[in-house]
Amino acid sequence: MPTAADGAVGPAPLAPAPEHPGIVVSGVRRHFGAVRAVDGVDLVARRGAVTALIGPNGSGKTTLLLVLAGLLVPDAGTVRIAGHDPVTAGLTTRALTGWMPDAFGTWDSLTAREVLTTVGAAYRLPAARAAARAAELLDLVHLTDLADRPAHVLSRGQKQRLGLARALVHDPQVLLLDEPASGLDPRSRVDLRVLVRDLAAQGKTILVSSHVLVELDEMADDAVFVSAGRTVAAESLAAASAARRPWRLRALSQSGLAGWLTAAGVPWRPEGGTANGFAPPPDLLDSPGSLVVDLDGEAGAADLLRAAVGAGVPVTSLAPASGALEATYLALEEERR
Repeated sequence: MPTAADGAVGPAPLAPAPEHPGIVVSGVRRHFGAVRAVDGVDLVARRGAVTALIGPNGSGKTTLLLVLAGLLVPDAGTVRIAGHDPVTAGLTTRALTGWMPDAFGTWDSLTAREVLTTVGAAYRLPAARAAARAAELLDLVHLTDLADRPAHVLSRGQKQRLGLARALVHDPQVLLLDEPASGLDPRSRVDLRVLVRDLAAQGKTILVSSHVLVELDEMADDAVFVSAGRTVAAESLAAASAARRPWRLRALSQSGLAGWLTAAGVPWRPEGGTANGFAPPPDLLDSPGSLVVDLDGEAGAADLLRAAVGAGVPVTSLAPASGALEATYLALEEERR
């Protein structure tokens, strides 16, 4: 029989610690020789919420997720998964955790159905339950028509969906998702967002790493930013949305809009412009067009729109010019070094 050292799950208590906070990481470090992949990460992912893990390539995100999944032992620091330590209680934490890596893996010779029933057997699900769970998940990720095809014939996006189903086989309390939207078509991305939000509503803890910040804006409740293996910021989506960022204001007359903003004392700039001032560029036309203004969240946007409409400005739209997480990420000084 496989042992814990082999990476098997084995029988283990399936109940999370009472009133567990989800995922708690404190001062975690993981080095590979001279490479400090994770060099002091602090992170809290709340139960019943989706937490985004954001950072550039090489920032330590995947290494951290491997530590959380119990596949790497940290050199220092503490980790708690649903109240349990993955180092000292590996079987328990693995039974509570669903892990979706950014690549499907090496099971290409198995069919999609066999992949899921095999994982079910590893988690000691009775054969009938594993088969029923496989059918349920294949339907959930829209792979029923491909259930009995070998995994190697699946597209990148289809493999991603199968990887998500694989992570859900044992109904885990904690989900670790590494680039889950990679390779997905637009319809599948929408389905992923809906599914992740539904899982969070069921009380599951979800930590998702992605470079697609627009997706995370619509999926996450909280965000943790990492750079060079360190935590550099943590913020709720509500706070990020309320922060000052660019908004795109469009009206039937771009020149008229510029004139009103100038008279109202609101700094503006043309699309793609970097200067934030009042001097109108020479190419503004008396025709529909947009200008960019910096506003303090939705409250600031509502105030500006109210004033523009009250002044008779023919505004046709007002929307953020960038996502809340993108604005926070780009503002981080660590990413400019």
